[in-house]
Amino acid sequence: MNTHINGITLAYEDRGVGLPVVFLHAFPLNRTMWAGQQAALSSRYRTIAIDLRGHGESDAPLWYYSLDQAADDVRALLDHLAISRAVFVGLSMGGYILFAFYRKYAERVTGLVLADTRAQADTAEGRTGRFQMAQTAYRNGPSAVADLMIPKLLSPATVQTRPELVRTVRAMIEGNQISGIAGDLMAMAERPDSTPLLGQIACPTQIIVGEQDIATPPADTKLMADQIPGARSAIIPHAAHLANLEQPEAFNRILSSFLEGIEKV
Repeated sequence: MNTHINGITLAYEDRGVGLPVVFLHAFPLNRTMWAGQQAALSSRYRTIAIDLRGHGESDAPLWYYSLDQAADDVRALLDHLAISRAVFVGLSMGGYILFAFYRKYAERVTGLVLADTRAQADTAEGRTGRFQMAQTAYRNGPSAVADLMIPKLLSPATVQTRPELVRTVRAMIEGNQISGIAGDLMAMAERPDSTPLLGQIACPTQIIVGEQDIATPPADTKLMADQIPGARSAIIPHAAHLANLEQPEAFNRILSSFLEGIEKV
């Protein structure tokens, strides 16, 4: 499915009925990274997975990108779908967008799942790394970005023993346009520190991290769990940054338990 909002075409997958659950994917992937979660949950919930601007089947304009802009795209899609409030699940960059979304539209948030993400802004070294990756994308294309990203996204054991999952992740990365990859790197490099926001988050919050995540390690999870009032936290063994893809059953159990708790409120 797709719709025209904020001057671009945005693609999404809308499945099931019930409590709306909106999924925001990681960089530089697309909405299909959530296929396992939609399959598990859409019999009970309305699940919406979005191709964020610059990714998948959504437009990737050659222009300025920001996380606030991504948050505005999500809000506009919810308006289009007549969804006033939802539970939001964001992994990595998806989590960064959720912080931006909560700053602007907290009244639209029933609950938050922050997976393999962090509240802190990039360090100077991190921003330099994003600039260099944008130059790699510009010079050598998305496949070169996949070469750089896959070891950061998946655990060494997965890279060595699960070639089908590696191929799936590579295909998602290589399916993106350079304009979207570079735009998102710019948006992430410029994002503010969300640590001051943590104490203001008033909705039910579940934090999830892969035990072997080197991009946003469990220490970052602990910071969020300690500062978000009432937050729940879970560490998934044998998973790195893409915990939902490496250990989908464990991820889905945590997510289902959290959603059941929200339904009882």
